[in-house]
Amino acid sequence: MIQTADGALGIIDEKLVRMKELAEQAATGTYTSDQRLMIDSEYQAMASEITRIANATDFNGVHLLNGNLSGASHSGEELTSTGKLKVHFGSANDSSEDYYYIQINNATASALGVGNTAETTSEAYTVSTQGQAQKALEGLNKAIISKDKIRANLGAMQNRLENTISTLQIQAENMQSAESRISDVDVSLEMTEFVRNQILTQSAVAMLSQANSLPQMALSLIG
Repeated sequence: MIQTADGALGIIDEKLVRMKELAEQAATGTYTSDQRLMIDSEYQAMASEITRIANATDFNGVHLLNGNLSGASHSGEELTSTGKLKVHFGSANDSSEDYYYIQINNATASALGVGNTAETTSEAYTVSTQGQAQKALEGLNKAIISKDKIRANLGAMQNRLENTISTLQIQAENMQSAESRISDVDVSLEMTEFVRNQILTQSAVAMLSQANSLPQMALSLIG
């Protein structure tokens, strides 16, 4: 699930880089106002594609980048859980041992502050004029940083999940090993002990038989 979100953010990153290229072009004084409007048309199309990707990215019906998992709280009381996603991996309901939450911030264009779906006061709202294009460069830098923070958080969560899996696997292996020692017979050890006891028994019987034959031998000599 996390890899799905990260892959989509990689595509969003490409769109933001293209928007920055367009803003750099529009910020140059050699372009006319009509040319900047054409540049802005592609700029807005890139912003719309960012929102489409964010809204379309889901895993098993759970939308990952549209803000559904960005809530501060989680509720699983209804048929559909709301807020940040709860990962439950333990056998009880102890928050310090059995589960934790995955929270993914909104990655739509409006949330990143780019394009004409963002607030009109957003620095990266448009590149239709030279002045707005220059401001957009600052806004796009902030949007890229916001996107990078989401990806960094996803990487940290993936590492944590991998560590959790490793810990659970070690616990399972040790539990299985302990159960096996209790319930399963060590055949090789038991056979060794059996043979050892059999040899001792046979030796004792031989010695006892020899001891019993001595009086008979003595009587035969006297007779």
